[in-house]
Amino acid sequence: MRLLLVRHGQTPANVTGLLDAEVPGPGLTDLGQEQAEALPAALGDRGIERLFTSSMVRTQITAAPLARALGLEPVVLPGLREIEAGDLQGKRDTVSVQSYLAAAYAWTAGDRDERMPGAEDGHAFFARYDDAVQQIEATGAEVAAAFSHGAAIRIWAAVTAQNVPADLGRNRHLENTGVVELEGSTADGWRLVDWAGEPIGGDDLADLGAQDPTGERF
Repeated sequence: MRLLLVRHGQTPANVTGLLDAEVPGPGLTDLGQEQAEALPAALGDRGIERLFTSSMVRTQITAAPLARALGLEPVVLPGLREIEAGDLQGKRDTVSVQSYLAAAYAWTAGDRDERMPGAEDGHAFFARYDDAVQQIEATGAEVAAAFSHGAAIRIWAAVTAQNVPADLGRNRHLENTGVVELEGSTADGWRLVDWAGEPIGGDDLADLGAQDPTGERF
């Protein structure tokens, strides 16, 4: 199958650099809504048969315009949510951000025992994200779009894709409504087809001044 992992539109936390992985989380900024509204034109002709979102509000709002355009009802899969922040939730200082990213980076290096302070370790993250993807596969769709989150997409896709280095996610950015495209299956393996790090609706939808810790290069 072809799986499009779409990052949600911009949130207030993405602007200020706040670590915010709490469910259900905030909605979108005005720019984030514009990014979402641009998705039907950008993705409407990709043959998408099914839409999925995480349990976080920002993915559901982002998916809504494309869902309306395609006449599809998004399915909520909690496993697609952002990497939990635990004790770092709501913080934006450099030490906290570096601690969050360091844990995620350890997972790309194969150390899944590393635990996010006060939250999940790599085993738990990959187990719940893998489960969500397997539920998407079980629908039988040839092309599906899953609305997820910056760090979660970057870590899962880079580690899971067999044709790229596992640390690709720490070296590639993924701005709001950027899209990572994979092809394959859990049984046969996944390969990275494309990594569109900028907003899929066009460069005019980028916010170059945003802090955005989960979307920046590690």
